Amino acid sequence: MGNAHLTRRALLGGTTAVALGAITGTTTGTAQAAPAKGPSGLSGLSGPSVPSVPSLWREFTGHPFTHPQIPFVGRAGHHGGARRFPRRPVVADVRDFGAVANGTTDSAPAINRAVAAAGRAGGGTVTIPPGTFRIDDVIRVGHSNVVLRGAGSGRTTLLATKNLTELIGVYGSRYGGDKSSWSWAGGLIWLAPEARWDSLVAAIRAKSWPFEGWTGNRRDEWRTLTTLAPARQGSWTVTVQDPSALRPGALVLLRLADDAGHTLLEHMSGGGPGPEAYTWDDKTKLTSYVPYEWPVRITRVRGRQATLERPLPLDLRPEWDPRLTTHVKELTGSGVEGLTLQAVETPQQPHLLDKGHNGVVLQCAYDCWADDVTVRHVDNGFGLVAASACTLRHTRVAGRGVHHPYFCREGSHDNLIDDFTIEARTTPAPAGTQLHGINVEGLSSHNVWSRGDMRMGTFDSHRGLPFANVRTDITVHNDGRHGGDASAGPLFGARFTHWNIRVTNGRAGMIRLDGLAPHSATVGLNEVTEFDQIDVPDFPGDLHSRLELYGTTDAVRPRNLHDAQRALLR
Repeated sequence: MGNAHLTRRALLGGTTAVALGAITGTTTGTAQAAPAKGPSGLSGLSGPSVPSVPSLWREFTGHPFTHPQIPFVGRAGHHGGARRFPRRPVVADVRDFGAVANGTTDSAPAINRAVAAAGRAGGGTVTIPPGTFRIDDVIRVGHSNVVLRGAGSGRTTLLATKNLTELIGVYGSRYGGDKSSWSWAGGLIWLAPEARWDSLVAAIRAKSWPFEGWTGNRRDEWRTLTTLAPARQGSWTVTVQDPSALRPGALVLLRLADDAGHTLLEHMSGGGPGPEAYTWDDKTKLTSYVPYEWPVRITRVRGRQATLERPLPLDLRPEWDPRLTTHVKELTGSGVEGLTLQAVETPQQPHLLDKGHNGVVLQCAYDCWADDVTVRHVDNGFGLVAASACTLRHTRVAGRGVHHPYFCREGSHDNLIDDFTIEARTTPAPAGTQLHGINVEGLSSHNVWSRGDMRMGTFDSHRGLPFANVRTDITVHNDGRHGGDASAGPLFGARFTHWNIRVTNGRAGMIRLDGLAPHSATVGLNEVTEFDQIDVPDFPGDLHSRLELYGTTDAVRPRNLHDAQRALLR
């Protein structure tokens, strides 16, 4: 982007009214009256809506990269939120490698041979024609620029007969206990760099439960490229001590360590008296997530100045030893499209004892995607595990009921989940099972869930101090429960935003944020009340959290916060 962002930002101050008119569909910047309640009693869910521009949006357009309550997510997703995915030339048809669409022949070896051949060829599209293909193994996309494409989610089905416990083995938790890590990890379609997948599987089979992120099973597979000078959150350019190892287009890892006073964690929480009074030392699971690791591409190097693809998510302070480092080789430019993954229908397992009838997972992936993909009868639907700048679009979770329909963890950042559906379960929930929803945890930041139809579940945080995430333009039947144990620390860090949310059953839990999340915003939410699981804020004192246009939905302009932020950078 070079310095283009500076020009755009400078223009914002003089053209705010024009921008508002373009984005909101209004001709003036004057806020309108809130809409009346519809017959259902849920404001904005029926009846007329009068467009209203909240003061928070006006503030945001003045300083979009440093707003205290709303994060900048206008570059979230594959290639900065690009609407189209690459159309790579077809290099293989799975039938040529032995796949048979009869629903009884195991076609997993053939599909994996076709995908591997595409990888050896340097990339390309592997097609799966209409029909039902049985798979008795994991389908692995381990090379960059490889796309696995069916004929459409309503035409191509992969019928998965086994779970990850059968295929790989028992996967215990690195934090102890009898939990199954297949309850939050791994997929029957698994996009991850080949070497990283091999090392994970080897560790699981050796019962040496691994970290799953960008720097290896023991978090030690990295070396320093350069240290960094202090900088402020929202900056697009950093000053480096040594630029010799940096190249435009290269993916690097920004690494921030915490200090003895846990001032980095306090900063992620918005700072001030509340986070300063919080007890951090006994939150052992949370502190195991630090250092914070943020993958980002370098777009330009000029002298000691390096320009980044996205603005800094946090300050760079000397006490956090800021540096750019290497990481395990990423998977990039790969995707899965146009198919349904259907597991053999089995009863949902008790909470945290999932066998691993899991859907699609992107791991150590950057600029990858899933498009027009449905998963059915799974334990866990779509996963982002140490994945960044990826897009899930036109995805759907359906069938007998699910533990995590969507999970985002292990330091996953800048992802976009757009136009997604969680269907109501087709069978009653067995006793002892749990339903979450759209999960985010483990210091994951700047992720967006947009245009969602959630017929069950909730806006789930599993603690672990996720921060600066956005949920926007979503309808939810809010009947799930969040997870996370006490050692994982706070439910929310700073700058969570829920914008234009329609709750069909009036439950507030995890959606109305002004009493829960520090330095956060709830805008355009119909009236809700607490019941069942009621949470208290993790931090004492003033949360500096904002509530605006409460009692309305679909009246707020802009309707979709991610779309509007993208428009500011055009």
